[in-house]
Parts: sequence; structure tokens; C-alpha cells
Amino acid sequence: MIGRGILLAFLVLLNLFLVVRLMWTDQGVFAYLELKNRYEVLHQRLENVDAGNMDLSLEIRRLKTDRAYQEKVIRERMNFIKKDEILYIFPEAGTHPNTGDATDE
Repeated sequence: MIGRGILLAFLVLLNLFLVVRLMWTDQGVFAYLELKNRYEVLHQRLENVDAGNMDLSLEIRRLKTDRAYQEKVIRERMNFIKKDEILYIFPEAGTHPNTGDATDE
């Protein structure tokens, strides 16, 4: 009878040890869940980068082949104009040109 009690106590302690090891060690359930979450975040970032790369590849292809798109990009981004055109550049909203005053109080 005493032998069964000792065996039962040993098995309970062993089970407690295994449960603690299963849950709270570097290779436990919580570590697995953290790694799974990190994997999902990195996978989403990778998909976003792939989509951005695809967009850039399409833009490069258009810049190499489409003359009208080339002209549009050059005009918009580099402020180029055709002969006999006048370019007006307006300040962006919220910016104030310098008036030369020492202080604005």
C-alpha cells in the first residue's frame, strides 16, 4: 500500500514536471505560439514586399516601352516642359513662403 502511494506521488510529480516543461520552456507551447505569430508577421511583410516588387517591375517595363508614360513621368516628377510652355509651381498646402521678416510673432 505504501509502495503504491510512493509510486502515485512520483507519477504526479513527474506529470507536473512534464506539464511545466511543456508550457514554459524555450521549446514549450508559449514559445511555439510566439514563433507562429512572428512567422505570420514576417510572411505578411514578405507578401507586401513581393507586391511592391511587382509594382516596380511593371513600372520599369512601362518606362522602357511606353513613350507616353515616359513623357508623363518626366513632366510630373522632374518638372520638364515642352518648348513654348510655361511651368507654374505652386507651394504645397500648409507651407508659407519666407517673407524675410526676422520673426513671426
